[in-house]
Amino acid sequence: MMLFSQARGLPVLTLTDAEEIGVLKSLTVDAPSGVVTHVRVRGRHSRKESVLAWGALHAIGPDAVLVRSAAAPSEVPPHHELPGLRILTETGDELGTVQDVVFEPETGRIEAVRTAHGDLPADRLLGLGDYALVVRAG
Repeated sequence: MMLFSQARGLPVLTLTDAEEIGVLKSLTVDAPSGVVTHVRVRGRHSRKESVLAWGALHAIGPDAVLVRSAAAPSEVPPHHELPGLRILTETGDELGTVQDVVFEPETGRIEAVRTAHGDLPADRLLGLGDYALVVRAG
């Protein structure tokens, strides 16, 4: 398992020649399916940001992210930064804010959302927007 906070800032390298194309800036999540779908990479020598589909990744480890292809995906879903986002239940109860996210680096599957009150299992995730992460009432 890995945390979003551990993945952010890792160098992103091409698999073929180990060229550093940037650093991992953030991960895009599809809340209903509970998986990471894309990664955002900040350029090595510029502030320019690019997006890679999860399928373009070869591996995420403790020291680097290896990508098979740095080609941009045909479709890019909306991105919402999870850490710091409010957590609301489907009935409107507030559960605090997202502190971190636990995910499986091989598959991109979300395992849990970390909060100050404990971990929320990924099977409670319902939706994600600019305002909040919505979860099933527990």
